[in-house]
Order: sequence, then structure tokens, then C-alpha cells
Amino acid sequence: MARRLIIVATVLVLVVGGAFAVFALRGGDAPPPPTLTDEEPASTATPATDTASWVVAQGAETFVGYRVREEFASIGVADAVGRTGEVGGGLNVEGDRIAGAVLEADMSTLRSDESRRDDALRTRGIETDRFPDAQFQLSEPVDLTRRNQRVRGELTLHGETQPVTVKVSAQRLGGDTIELVGEAPIAFADFQIEPPSVAGVVTVEDEGTLEFKLRLRPAG
Repeated sequence: MARRLIIVATVLVLVVGGAFAVFALRGGDAPPPPTLTDEEPASTATPATDTASWVVAQGAETFVGYRVREEFASIGVADAVGRTGEVGGGLNVEGDRIAGAVLEADMSTLRSDESRRDDALRTRGIETDRFPDAQFQLSEPVDLTRRNQRVRGELTLHGETQPVTVKVSAQRLGGDTIELVGEAPIAFADFQIEPPSVAGVVTVEDEGTLEFKLRLRPAG
């Protein structure tokens, strides 16, 4: 009996210790939510093209990702942030408004500060091995303004398509760049996502945030 208790205790220590390692070895602080780049001088920020079609430009200033709250038992909480620069699609511009947009992201390339979390999401949570593709389609126009706007759209994630409300702001950087920044609250149950946990010790809240920063250039 004593030996059995020792074995059980050892297993519990390993589970809790392993869960703590996942939590404690997270790396640095989570990056802050994305914001628009400081506006350029008006003389260089005026629109220089009437091109209606714009496409996502690859680079460090373009990414889509998640922000979720992780909790380790009663020890503490922290934000987990994962991002990918593998974003495609584009939008249609009419004057100073974005009339339509369809954007895609390769969720299998999401990376955070913890590779073990990234590996876990391949088969748990958003299951990027089974559902690598995410898509957002705008349902109503957006003004090209730095002012925060709330607009509706449809998000496809984890194989499910649901309406979402996105807080977004936008600006022109010269005549050849449009920049978008935004976020949307995501209730995991709406997308049939089961929040992952480690033996009930490290848990993830039932809601998270989809966030993005995109730069677009004229098509063609």
C-alpha cells in the first residue's frame, strides 16, 4: 500500500512539475497587441493611386494571430500569443472606404514563444493539422481612418464559419501602402474548439482574441 502511494505521489509530482515547466519556461513577456504605425507626414501620406484592388504584402509588419489567457493552478496567469506571417488575400477600395475584403491565413505556421504549445495546437485546440486554413470575409464597408470601428464579418476557423464583430482601424502610408490593425473576441465553443489543458493544472480560458496587423499594396 505504501509503495502504491509513493508511485501515485511520484506521478502527481511529474505531472504537476511538467505542467509547471510548460508555464514557467514560456520565454519573454508576450508582445503587446498590434497598433497602427505612427502616421507619416501628410506630404507623403496622400493617396497616389486610384487602384481599387489591393493584396496582402508579405513582411514583418503583416501577421495574424491569437491571444489567450493561460492559468497555472493558483500560481498565476499570463497571456499566450501566437502569430503567423503566412497571410494572403486582398481587399477592394472605393475612395476612402474598404468596400470588401477576403483574407486567409495558414494556421499551421502559427508560432509562439513556446514550441511545446505550438506542437500541442497541431492536434488539440484549433487542431492546425486538421484545419490549417482560416478565412475572414468582410460583411460591411470600413472607412480608411485611424478611428476604431466595429464591423461585421464571417470567420472560418477550425472548420466552422461564424459571424464575428471586428474592431479595426486603418490608414494609408503613402500612396502604395494601406495598413490595417484589428482584433475580434473569439468564443471557442462557437467554433467547436475545446480549450487545451495540461492535467487540469495549466488551463486556457474559454475565450480568446484574434488579432492582426496587415500591410497591403496595389494589385498588379
